[in-house]
Amino acid sequence: MKMENKNTEIIKEVMDEIDSALKDPNGINSHQRRIAFSLSLGVVFLIEEYLKKKEVFKSGAKINHLWLKKKRDNVKKLISNHVTCPVEKIVGLDKLLDLAFKIEKDRNEIAYGKVVSGKVLNEKINLFLELKNGVEND
Repeated sequence: MKMENKNTEIIKEVMDEIDSALKDPNGINSHQRRIAFSLSLGVVFLIEEYLKKKEVFKSGAKINHLWLKKKRDNVKKLISNHVTCPVEKIVGLDKLLDLAFKIEKDRNEIAYGKVVSGKVLNEKINLFLELKNGVEND
């Protein structure tokens, strides 16, 4: 399977989980942990896809979801080892990293902790959709 196909399949799977959660008659909360994991996975692949679109992502490089909950400057330092140009020259990356941070910052609490409100889950989904839209329409 080509990498582009793998990324497309992963994003499709994330979108399917979002759709399933939003349509579930039992409510979005019954998908809390799956949403947390799916969004985290999707964020990583969207950022990788963005860097590939910009033609700066090194072959075989990977983004770690744990990086995305760090301060933006620290994330950029980590990403700088995986791109072929100075990270400061990647237009639009800051906005994507800010969205990724908002999604990732409390991922573990959502994935492993107590039940959170549907409002929190909807906010995370909306942030993900904004990130996805930003990557696709850049």
